Amino acid sequence: MTTPASRTTAIGVLCGAGAAVLWAAGFVAARHGIDIGMTASDITFHRCFWAGVVLFPLAFRDGLRDLNGIGWGRGLVLTFLGGPGIAFVSYSGFHLVPLGHGGVIQPSSAALFGLLLATVVLLERLPLQRAIGAAVIVAGLCVIGAEAIATIGPHGLLGDGMFALAGLMFAGFGTLLRRWRVPPLRATVAVSVVSMVVLPVYGVAFGFDRLIAFGLWENLLQAVMQGLLAGPAAIYLFTRAIVLLGAARAAVYPTLVPPSTLLIGWLVLGIVPTGMQILGLVIVLIGFRLTQRN
Repeated sequence: MTTPASRTTAIGVLCGAGAAVLWAAGFVAARHGIDIGMTASDITFHRCFWAGVVLFPLAFRDGLRDLNGIGWGRGLVLTFLGGPGIAFVSYSGFHLVPLGHGGVIQPSSAALFGLLLATVVLLERLPLQRAIGAAVIVAGLCVIGAEAIATIGPHGLLGDGMFALAGLMFAGFGTLLRRWRVPPLRATVAVSVVSMVVLPVYGVAFGFDRLIAFGLWENLLQAVMQGLLAGPAAIYLFTRAIVLLGAARAAVYPTLVPPSTLLIGWLVLGIVPTGMQILGLVIVLIGFRLTQRN
C-alpha cells in the first residue's frame, strides 16, 4: 500500500519544521542553562554524553570495529566538528552575547560557509543568485555585529565570532559528509558514541559536584533538550524531511531556526529581541532565500 503524495508531503513538512523548532529550542535551553550558572562545559557534557547512551545500541549493532563503516580516523574528525568541539564553542558564545546573536549567527554562518566550502572543496558551481544571497547574509551578520559593539562592547564580537566559528565547523562537518559520502544518520550515531568520551574527561577536569548542585530538574532539562531533542531527534527529522521532500525543498527548513529561536526565547524566557537583532534577522532571511534558489 503506497502513501498518498499529499500525506507524504505533509509528513515531510512536519519533520522539517519539527527539526527547526528542536534546534531552536536547544539554543533557548542553552541560554537558560548559562543564565542559571551552568558553564559551556556543563552543557556540552549533557549534549554529548546522553546522545551517545541512547544511540550506542545502534552503533553496537552496526559494528564498532570500523565505526559503522566510517572508519575511526574519519570518525574522530567528524566528532570534533559535529560533537564536543562545536558544542563547546557554541555554548561558550552565550557567556558573552544574548540569545538572538547565537540563534541567528550560527545557522547563518553555517549556510554561508557551506556555500563557500561547496564551491572550494567540492568544486560545485556557485550561481550568481546564491553569491548575492551570501553577500546579503554577510550584511545581516554585520548588522548584528554592530549591535554587539554598540550594546555589549568590543568583547561582544568575540561571542559573535564563536557562533560564526561554530557555523564554520557545522559547514565543515556537512562538507565532509558529502565528500566522504557518509549518510547523516550513520554519522550521527558514530559521532554520538565517540562523544561519550566527555564522561571521563569532564569527570577528571571538573568533577560532578557542580552539576549535582543544580538539581534533578535542571540537569534533566539539559539532558533531554541538548542530548536528545536538539541532537539526534532533530537530525533524524531533518534527514527524514530530505527523504520525503527532496534535498532542495528540505533546505528551506534551517532558515526557520533563527526566527524560531527568537520566538521561543521570547515566549519561554521573556527575552525580547532588539530592533537591530530583528533587522539583522530579516536581512539574513532574505539572504537565506536567495541562496536556496536554483
